Amino acid sequence: METVLTREEALALLKKYNKEAFHILHGLTVEGVMRYYAKELGYGGEEDFWGIAGLLHDIDFELYPEEHCKKAPELLREGGAEDGLIHAVCSHGYGLASDVKPEHEMEKVLFAADELTGLIGAAARMRPSKSVMDMEVSSLKKKFKDKRFAAGCSRDVIRNGAELLGWTLEELMEKTILAMRSCEAQIQAEMGEG
Repeated sequence: METVLTREEALALLKKYNKEAFHILHGLTVEGVMRYYAKELGYGGEEDFWGIAGLLHDIDFELYPEEHCKKAPELLREGGAEDGLIHAVCSHGYGLASDVKPEHEMEKVLFAADELTGLIGAAARMRPSKSVMDMEVSSLKKKFKDKRFAAGCSRDVIRNGAELLGWTLEELMEKTILAMRSCEAQIQAEMGEG
């Protein structure tokens, strides 16, 4: 799968519809995680496509929260995105905001990792280091079990995502922590510029 959008175009598109730093940070985080997974799972040639799907997955969320995943196709088409990218973006909301099922492995990873990056990010902000660099799966599992912690992050979606991929919850957590470690410094630098 190739993307017709360049990363610069995708980032400009994200920023056109998202002004809150939190939403831009989330897009950059999921992009970095998706790029890591593309290389890790043997899809290195598709790294840009995976990354751009991650970057743009919540394109419509800030302005159209009630139409999440329903407004995205229109915004993405206007920005020059192709059908494969639109399908991927819509599939991450499967069962919640969309009836587009994740089919390609990339879509399953996006579905599984999106909510989990939110939980990991919230857990990292609670640490003295404010970083994922020293986070362990065991401490993340404690946060996962505490329903009050980052209550907006759906545990069911994270569990379903692991299941879709045929991974244990622990594997998904471990891999996603490593994925977030791989891009943390770069994202901090980029958010500093933005």
